[in-house]
Amino acid sequence: MITETYTEKIHRAVALFKNSNYVVSFTGAGISTESGIPDFRSPDSGLWQGADPMETASIFGFKKNPQNFYNWVRPLAKTTMDAQPNLAHMALARLEQIGYLKSIITQNIDMLHTRAGNKTVHELHGHMREATCISCFSVFDGEPILLQFIEDGIVPHCPNCQGVIKPNVILFGEQLPIQVFQAAQKATRESDLMIIIGSSLEVAPASDIPLLATYTGAKLIIINLEPTMADNKADVVINTRAAQALPDIVWQLENS
Repeated sequence: MITETYTEKIHRAVALFKNSNYVVSFTGAGISTESGIPDFRSPDSGLWQGADPMETASIFGFKKNPQNFYNWVRPLAKTTMDAQPNLAHMALARLEQIGYLKSIITQNIDMLHTRAGNKTVHELHGHMREATCISCFSVFDGEPILLQFIEDGIVPHCPNCQGVIKPNVILFGEQLPIQVFQAAQKATRESDLMIIIGSSLEVAPASDIPLLATYTGAKLIIINLEPTMADNKADVVINTRAAQALPDIVWQLENS
């Protein structure tokens, strides 16, 4: 069995880009770890360490005890507000700028793709730009609400009806935003190459998106530190940091 070198894998990934007409990226928490945002499952730094997801981050748990959710999300919210796009985010923005990338489908709520400069981003699990009252459904700018909570630790309430305000992120038990999900599916069906970055592909239904790409004939590039369930379907698998591999791909595309 011949083992490919890292450089050979980068060259094959570049060739796939050059021979494709519609490239879509699918990203998970692993792309943002180098921006200081922990992922959900790493043994030492995962966000579920010591927390019960269904008690802490489900819509049922939120309605029952919003303080519990806000206490859990407080350090994540501060980290997210302070985070800056890393080299992987910047590389994806560059791929869009030079015409190689049509859109990004992301599981992340950190908004770093848009902050890096990408224009077409489908945020499957929501974002923190806005927050909504769960009683009267008034929508508010999310940033000042989160900043106030980070400072005082008091659960935010709606000025109109005194209902609890929830960030526009998708909790367990909630459906994905239908328009966003449909747009992501449409982009996936149109793609002939999907590059999967930093996702364990373990959270459904978002994890079904790469499978849909293979069903419609798209080729797959996977960049992830650990093996994924889709490795056997991928044309190129690069087990290294996204902040290394993506800039290398961009450099090759611009200089070869």
